Amino acid sequence: MRKIIIAAVACSIPQAGYAHGSAPQAAAPGWTIDPWIVTPLVLFGLMYGIGRLMLARKGRKDIAQDVICGAGWLALTTALVSPLHWLGERLLSFHMIEHEILMAVAAPLLVISRPVGPLLWSLPRPARLAIGRAMRHPLATRLWSLLSAGGNATLLHGIAIWAWHVPVLFDAAAANVLLHRMQHLSFFLTAILFWWSVFRRSQTGSAAWHVFVTMLHTSILGALMALAPRLLYRQQADVAVAWDLTPLEDQQLAGIIMWVPAGTIYAGAALALIALWIRRAGQGRERTDALHAL
Repeated sequence: MRKIIIAAVACSIPQAGYAHGSAPQAAAPGWTIDPWIVTPLVLFGLMYGIGRLMLARKGRKDIAQDVICGAGWLALTTALVSPLHWLGERLLSFHMIEHEILMAVAAPLLVISRPVGPLLWSLPRPARLAIGRAMRHPLATRLWSLLSAGGNATLLHGIAIWAWHVPVLFDAAAANVLLHRMQHLSFFLTAILFWWSVFRRSQTGSAAWHVFVTMLHTSILGALMALAPRLLYRQQADVAVAWDLTPLEDQQLAGIIMWVPAGTIYAGAALALIALWIRRAGQGRERTDALHAL
């Protein structure tokens, strides 16, 4: 564990990093300079900044939105570019932290910040209008309505989580760069759908239920990993020994991370939604009682 703490502290060292699966025996934590990851992140940041400047000229400022979007972007960068990714290449426990940041931190922050408007305003007017028309096309709206419905989004996100944690698929993704990118992309996109359905689509009570169901099944998956009597994931097993962990201990720690800290995030969101639901229901009763009093 001492080696793990030293490696985590070394996250401030700005070394050139590698994509998942390459140079697994690098000597010290480094930044992952993968063009397929860095380019979209930089492009997103530039487009959002330009769009916000355009909107500010029209008197439309929203500092809270900018802070939340920046936090979501920073969470993505931390998970995919910072030395946390380097550690995730070697230890299953840090790999799990990386995944949870993608799904339970970055995705909800970006959904709450509603970055689509600023992103569109960064484009030339003809392109902006063309994309706007495409987004309003009946086929696009029906498809989005279908995918972002509460039950469908929850199911798709759950399938992505459980499918990629099947040992053979998880080990394949850990060994293959393309599969690893697909894994992260499916986690992130289905998480966007899920949190969009929670914050933008579903009624408050239904949203709380969907978050609770997600908390329940991810906690079960984490518990299965933490309590498994044998090693489930073998791709990173040999490397774990170099960090004073047995492969089984590394797997158990990864399961606990999914089970407890990630579960706490979902539980907190569910409780907040339930409190909001009760509050709104109470306000509705107050209005009804007032009408009867008249």
